[in-house]
Amino acid sequence: MANKKAFVLRIDPQKLKAIEKWAADEFRSTNGQIEWIIDWALRETGRNPRKKTSGGSGE
Repeated sequence: MANKKAFVLRIDPQKLKAIEKWAADEFRSTNGQIEWIIDWALRETGRNPRKKTSGGSGE
């Protein structure tokens, strides 16, 4: 597993409730859903720090 840094997140209770429902709908933990949302936003804006490398698998 990759190293992960813990931090405090202050979020509006209504937003958290919506994220918790979204997470449950997609069978993810709330933390996993927040991480997925951040990953999606980074990809969409071209700011994803993780660069995919060609593994020679023909992709």
